Amino acid sequence: MARTAIPGYHPSWLLLILLIGSLASLTGCSNKSSATRYAQAGANCFAKAVPTAGEGGLAWGNTLSAARKKSMDSCMRYASRSGGTPKTCQVVMAKCK
Repeated sequence: MARTAIPGYHPSWLLLILLIGSLASLTGCSNKSSATRYAQAGANCFAKAVPTAGEGGLAWGNTLSAARKKSMDSCMRYASRSGGTPKTCQVVMAKCK
């Protein structure tokens, strides 16, 4: 039996339309910002504390002082776990949005 072609129909057009449709459905997800994903709800300030050796800590808080305190606590905890020097932790960056 001979295969008959449908006038105006080409298989590559169908594939192209499916590809465009799938890409269009994904574009809504690509514009979301991930910078504040791990921040607390309503937290506008962050601080980063690092020791002279070992791992430091980054923390978010409602106020600058709360963020600084949390980052220092995290720095001391992570520095001691990583074999660093927890007593040398210092806040190197603190900002509010």
